[in-house]
Amino acid sequence: MPIIIDKVSYVYEDTGMSVRALDNINLVIPDGQFIGIIGHTGSGKSTLVQHLNGLIKATSGNIYFNGEDIYADDFDRKKLRSKVGLVFQYPEHQLFETDVFTDVCFGPKNLGLSKKEVELRAYQALKLVGLPDEYFYQSPFDLSGGQKRRVAIAGVLAMKPQVLVLDEPTAGLDPKGRDEILDQISKLKRETGMTVILVSHSMDDVARYVDRIIVMNKGSVMYDDVPRQVFRHYAELEKIGLAAPQVTYIMKELQEHGYDVSDDVTTIDEAKEEIERCFTRLAAAGKEKG
Repeated sequence: MPIIIDKVSYVYEDTGMSVRALDNINLVIPDGQFIGIIGHTGSGKSTLVQHLNGLIKATSGNIYFNGEDIYADDFDRKKLRSKVGLVFQYPEHQLFETDVFTDVCFGPKNLGLSKKEVELRAYQALKLVGLPDEYFYQSPFDLSGGQKRRVAIAGVLAMKPQVLVLDEPTAGLDPKGRDEILDQISKLKRETGMTVILVSHSMDDVARYVDRIIVMNKGSVMYDDVPRQVFRHYAELEKIGLAAPQVTYIMKELQEHGYDVSDDVTTIDEAKEEIERCFTRLAAAGKEKG
């Protein structure tokens, strides 16, 4: 069943002043969707996702998970956090055990599972994120940034969540590390069918991987649509400190130089197909003239 966010607002105190971080948010997150949430710093995107597993409680409004109000007195919030797993931007905030395997065991162990089941879940989760066996008994703090992120994701996956929320999972990584992490997440999504929510500042990343983009601005939802439709508003996005993927601007430049291509393109693969179609048409027109 979907997550339903119903008229949610969140206000916090900052140096004696009330700040409205979220303002009347209404969203439905269906099962199995890959969603990207984008927005400039302070737009409310991280605050929003921390509401999904009850880490932050809304000032007003309701959130429903599997048809239940998560703010109801009899709702099991511990169970919610096992079903809606949140991976923070900085993996160091989630890693604390002496070795990787013990760290990933922590979540399922707290579910009261048997030792055998706990270790099986930890092993499966580490294999899912592609971490080689030789790292299992190293300190998580001796790993690279990309490896730490894999361990943090594995720790959440070991809980077998229905929803995986990742807050800037590629921050600070080089392009190779970023692609490895996102490719792995995309593979997990295909193999498990889980809902994935990706908070990112990279327009190219969300265009490449997600089914739907939610644009946050000043605590409100500015756009909520498929990537192609959202990035048609690149001029409006630029006004709030965002942009379209780089390939969209390249196609726009080709148009300005007289090439008959669409700028309604968001990924490299789409651009390649569009350019090939353009040159096929040009070649055909040249033969007709000849």
